[in-house]
Amino acid sequence: MFIIAENLALVQTVDFFPPIVDDPYYFGQIAAANALSDVFAMGGRPLTALNIIGFPLGSMPTSVFTEILKGGSEKIEESGAVVVGGHSIKDSELKYGVAITGLVDPRRVVSNAGARPGDKLFLTKPLGTGLITTGIKRNAVDEELIETVITQMAALNKTAADLMLAHDVHAATDITGYGLLGHAYEMAAASGVTIRIFAESLPLLPRVRELVERQMIPAGAGDNREYMTGKAHVADSLDKRLAAVLFDPQTSGGLFIAIPSDRADEFSQALAKNGLPEKVVGAVEPPGEYPIVVR
Repeated sequence: MFIIAENLALVQTVDFFPPIVDDPYYFGQIAAANALSDVFAMGGRPLTALNIIGFPLGSMPTSVFTEILKGGSEKIEESGAVVVGGHSIKDSELKYGVAITGLVDPRRVVSNAGARPGDKLFLTKPLGTGLITTGIKRNAVDEELIETVITQMAALNKTAADLMLAHDVHAATDITGYGLLGHAYEMAAASGVTIRIFAESLPLLPRVRELVERQMIPAGAGDNREYMTGKAHVADSLDKRLAAVLFDPQTSGGLFIAIPSDRADEFSQALAKNGLPEKVVGAVEPPGEYPIVVR
C-alpha cells in the first residue's frame, strides 16, 4: 500500500496461472476475477489493469489469445477498472493473469489481522473449485457442473466487499490456493486469535463430497494439508469427505470475513438479499492450543 493522501492510497497486486478450464474466454474471465479479488479483500476499488500472458505461438491458434484477452477485459470492465496495456511473451505453456492497481482509504483498509474474539465468520462463495477443476481435467464431471463452477469462479467479489465495508468488517481475506484452512490460519496468526470453523455450515459446490470419494483431489490439497500439520485440530467425528474439502485449493474463491457479533445478523440478511451464502461458518475466540479448530 502506498499512501498518497490522508484518505487515499494505492494498492497493487498480480496473479496469473495456466488454464483450468478448456474455454479460453472463460479462462480469461476467471483469471481476471481471481486477480481482482485481492483488491476487493482489502476494501479497495480496482482502477487499472495490465494483462500478462505467456502464449505458445505456433502451436496454438491466435484466436485463443484473442478470446482470453476478451474475457479478461470484460471482467475488468465489470469491476469498474480499465485495461491500460500489458505484456506478452512466447512460452511453451499458456499462462494468463492481470496486474491490478486499486484505490483504498488507508483509514478503512481491511487486512487479515483485525479479527477479534466474538466476531462471526462468513464465507461468500462455496468451496470445491479445486476438486471440480481436477475432475474437468480428467473428463470426470458433466457439463452442468462445469458450467456451475465456471460461473462461480468468474464471479467478482465486489458485492461481498461492498457489504462487508457497510457492516464494520474487522478482517477479511480471499480464499485461494492455500484452501480455507490455510487462509483462515493466516488470519488467526495475524490477529493473535483462534478461529473455530463450523464445518457443516460451510457452503459447498454440488457433488464435491462425491468427487472426494472418486479421488479427484488436486496435488495442492496434499501440500495444504501438510502445511496445516500442528496448526489445526479437526474433530475426529467430522465427515472425512468434508474434511478433505477444507484443504482444497480454490481458484477465485470467496471472501472469508470477520464481522462484529452485533452486526452479524444484519450482514447475513444483506448477503442473502444479494444471493450470497449467508450462514455463519465460524467464530473468533481468544487464542487457544490451536490457531484453527474445526468441529
